[in-house]
Amino acid sequence: MTREDDDMTVPATAPDPGSAEQTPAAGALSQLIQEALDKGESYGRLADKAVDPETGETVSKPYLQRVVKNPPANPPTVPMMRAIAATLGKPFERVQEATARQWLQYEATELAGYDSEVRIILAHLAGKSPAELRRWRYMIEAEERARREAGE
Repeated sequence: MTREDDDMTVPATAPDPGSAEQTPAAGALSQLIQEALDKGESYGRLADKAVDPETGETVSKPYLQRVVKNPPANPPTVPMMRAIAATLGKPFERVQEATARQWLQYEATELAGYDSEVRIILAHLAGKSPAELRRWRYMIEAEERARREAGE
């Protein structure tokens, strides 16, 4: 996924903290489905369009209702997530992130515009103390200065 801006990290599934409609009990995937309902969709129409484009697997009206009202213990499968993404008109990654947040309490972040090497380095630095992070920053900046001075 690419973005035109250069934000290093962007909360992928964070709800609007000022929204009065967000309730702690509602999960992220439940909220995505509820947003479609709030815009005039019905469970029936959503279920009619909930078809995984890769496998043809569908998601039923009762399943969508359960996700919103009384989420099942297990998260949807990958084909079910693709079907839900299709019916909501959302990218698969958005539904996958919402599913991870709701069932695993995992807050996904996106590193826009960076390759896998940068992501690995940032993941490695994530657990460092502020002093260790400063030390790494100074090393990187010193290397950049040395390259500039060497004319590279």
